[in-house]
Amino acid sequence: MPSITQRVHVGRQPIFDSRGTVVAYELLFRGSMEAVHASARDAYATSQVILNVFTEFGIAEVAGDRLCFINLTREFIVGRVPLPFGPENVVLEILETVDPDDEVVAGVTALVEAGYKIALDDYVHGSGHERLLPLASYLKLDMLDSDVVRFDEVAEVCREYPGIQIVAERLETAEHIALADRYGFELRQGYALSRPRVMTATSLSPSRLVRLQLVPAIGAADMDRVISTIVSDPALALRVLRASNSAAAGAAYKVSSVRQAVVLLGLTQIRQWAMIMALGDAVEATDEQLTTALLRARFCESLAEGMRAAPDAAFTAGLISGVAEVLSLTPAMLADRLPLADDVANALIDGTGALGDVLRTVDAFSRGDLDAVAPSAHGTDLVRAYVNGWRWSARMVAATKVPA
Repeated sequence: MPSITQRVHVGRQPIFDSRGTVVAYELLFRGSMEAVHASARDAYATSQVILNVFTEFGIAEVAGDRLCFINLTREFIVGRVPLPFGPENVVLEILETVDPDDEVVAGVTALVEAGYKIALDDYVHGSGHERLLPLASYLKLDMLDSDVVRFDEVAEVCREYPGIQIVAERLETAEHIALADRYGFELRQGYALSRPRVMTATSLSPSRLVRLQLVPAIGAADMDRVISTIVSDPALALRVLRASNSAAAGAAYKVSSVRQAVVLLGLTQIRQWAMIMALGDAVEATDEQLTTALLRARFCESLAEGMRAAPDAAFTAGLISGVAEVLSLTPAMLADRLPLADDVANALIDGTGALGDVLRTVDAFSRGDLDAVAPSAHGTDLVRAYVNGWRWSARMVAATKVPA
């Protein structure tokens, strides 16, 4: 069975000031949770770090309000691959392997003019990277491999650029720390202070995410949008036709198009079927898991009107939270990846609004904590709504199992 989710990783190593306070992190490519060192430093590695940090973890979770140092390869520097984030809270490291030719100097100049801060990684004076010194805010010195005799030379050169701070990196011994103190290097990084930590998160695999994005699209009460969404997915369209033909067994004719199916069965029913099928294909859940997720959706829908929430939106919020449980994700993690209306997204991420009350009530009832039920649900027959929801979800799952 194809993987439903994937694990994504990013390495994070603290950068300290001379007093031992963490002021920044360098973000590093890691291919697995067990990886000690980076297995790549190419454009792919840079892209994966950027993608994981900004779309999977979130920059605030990774670094809080501290700076993040991110390695850049030539492709990003010269603009062949655009940076998908602004200059706030990031420092772009120009790798020592990048040839500082005119195109690179022009690219770095453009980045600085756009507000980005630049660090020169593994700086060696005389290598050609001195062309970039007027543009740099940070200069990183390798304390492990560099010739100590040349530290005086580098320190003297940097004093000509008062805006540059020196980061002493690869500090691995007490002697290295003493050298950093002796030369007054402002920032420090290395195993003697802290090893990189690998952060890991669960993400939907891309193919599953694309299919799952159909769920809120189909949830919109717009016939043309429903039809176009179903038709755009041949496998889904075929399953909808099979299910609707089965349901219309007593009718005078069989439906032969998605539009006929929608007209015959009505928008609400066909939307629910299509949503179930898209969901089932996306998460490859067992019948029991799918029934449980649908029960949650129907339960939310049944409570919505009495709790001053929109039933359609409640159904979608309940469904997404049920899917999140199947995938072992939090509702907020899943909501961040789907094109949801603001009220649905806010309910799933922050638990706010009338929909948030509906979700909390369903959670409270499910764990038997009736004291935690929202006040707006008082007077509602929760048991009947739950039982009816269970019967409905079981019928819906069974109805989609129509043989070819």
